[in-house]
Amino acid sequence: MRGISMRLLIKQRVFSWSDTYDIYDENENIRYFVKAEVFALGHQLHVYDAWNNEVGRISQELLTFLPAFEIEVNGVKQGTIQKKFSFLTPKYEIDFNGWRVEGDFLGWDYDVYSQCCPIIHITKEVLHWGDTYVIDIANPEDELMGLMLAIAIDAANCTN
Repeated sequence: MRGISMRLLIKQRVFSWSDTYDIYDENENIRYFVKAEVFALGHQLHVYDAWNNEVGRISQELLTFLPAFEIEVNGVKQGTIQKKFSFLTPKYEIDFNGWRVEGDFLGWDYDVYSQCCPIIHITKEVLHWGDTYVIDIANPEDELMGLMLAIAIDAANCTN
């Protein structure tokens, strides 16, 4: 990736009844938080901004052979991600914002490309209490869409 314009840190809340994450900027200011519906059919994740406004939703599609998720931003469907059958490493079919994703999904080290250019790098930090992911974003305009994609991939990784 050419230049990092901004960085987001996704930190899992360890003692929570459901999937809950806090998302911070590089100065440790809260930017977003994610809450899962506890009593829902399939994974239902809601993304809120720092002012408690819902800005996105990730919903598991039911009645699919392998996990599939629909990604909405501000109430508008932006795309889908579906796990593909593979033996050793997870693979996904991604139809989201015209982007493609390459890398090690299981090891949480992958890049997002727009056409031929890398625009986002996502990695997992080790040795933290709870999962911590780092999203490096070249263009601040891709912040929310990049976050939504990372959360959707995490949901797909965690769903059997």
